[in-house]
Amino acid sequence: KAFCKMAQATTAAFGAAALLGGCAFLAPAGVGRSVQAPGSNVQATSLRGAAPEGSTGSSTAPLAAGAALLAAAAAVGRREATACRAAAVKKKGVKVVHGKEIPWNLFSPKAPYQGKVVENHKHPQTLTEQTGDANWETTHVTFDHGGNVPYLEGQSIGVIAPGPDKKGETPARIRLYSIASSAVGDDETSKTVSLCVKRVVEVDGTHANREVGEDKPDKAGTAYPENKVYRGVCSNHICDMSPGDEVLITGPTGAEMLLPEDQESNIIMLATGTGIAPMRSYMRLLFNDAAGANADGSRKFKGLAWLFMGVPYSKSLLYDDEHVEYKSKYPENFRFDYAVSREQKNAAGQKMYIQTKMAEYADELWELMQSEKTHVYMCGLKGMESGMAECFGPIAEKAGKDWAEFSKAMKKADRYHVEVY
Repeated sequence: KAFCKMAQATTAAFGAAALLGGCAFLAPAGVGRSVQAPGSNVQATSLRGAAPEGSTGSSTAPLAAGAALLAAAAAVGRREATACRAAAVKKKGVKVVHGKEIPWNLFSPKAPYQGKVVENHKHPQTLTEQTGDANWETTHVTFDHGGNVPYLEGQSIGVIAPGPDKKGETPARIRLYSIASSAVGDDETSKTVSLCVKRVVEVDGTHANREVGEDKPDKAGTAYPENKVYRGVCSNHICDMSPGDEVLITGPTGAEMLLPEDQESNIIMLATGTGIAPMRSYMRLLFNDAAGANADGSRKFKGLAWLFMGVPYSKSLLYDDEHVEYKSKYPENFRFDYAVSREQKNAAGQKMYIQTKMAEYADELWELMQSEKTHVYMCGLKGMESGMAECFGPIAEKAGKDWAEFSKAMKKADRYHVEVY
């Protein structure tokens, strides 16, 4: 700020009327549609840019030196003020991560983007089958954002439900969800975004927002009228949506789970439940989208992507059809293994969690992690990191290393990415 004021003072002292230029990043084609969140009177600010205008000097000979001096001062003022203004603009809608500009919080909770639910022709809305658990349902829901909410694989968006939420607030507080589609969207138009959302339902638990007799069937037909029920406000809002419904979107945000630029990287992906969302966004780019293909049709990605997914039941598996397809088409570049905790056990009779499944390949995975080209991505329930220590602690010790220090070094090198909840 002091630098900006100094430039402005210098310009004023010389009497130069500098015309300020500005710049902006990721201003969408056309005007992005922002709306007020209910109860708010704050509007989003559109990002705009204009090139700085030129200046003219006097042609009178006796004043040439003075005019040149004035012009120089004006130019300095324009440059410094433009730089200051550009720096300020960059704070809105963009963030620089490892020298690369990425879209960032283009829409806020007070001025969200109003999108619309559209039908997804790749997947039905309900991905899972009844398991007998109250919270058995996981859905795949797609929103049309008209190209106004650009994002990258690994980022998240927020959704604002009408409410009231657990604290009685209306509208409900924003809930963040990892994006399950690649940057171009499931339809590859760059105008849609998809989420993988588990419907939160708790029966006779600590909290309840429906007393006995009040719970009604949801879109999947599930109801518990004889019990006290808590239904997650935002998850049920999303899971009950139908094509044509409006949705309030914020974001995008998140830089922890971004993919490496190197197309020869190895990517070890660990996901529990809906933690599969960012992993799916990666795999769509790497193995499905035209954006991830060379001109001759071959894939740009030349490394190994290895997915470990944990779910309680086989009926809870998500996007299995896609994994099977990728494995059949690109066996040298994609592998996947499932850990179904309530149906599978290892040789020692232990329940099959992700770390239990990974232990079957511990030596191979440990060797992969020694390469600077290998990245580990982890998304899902808290406690996943302790599972990694359980799996790789002994093999690290055998190699004369400490797992805690090794994983810390991977994080420092930006090769160990964790997003748990």
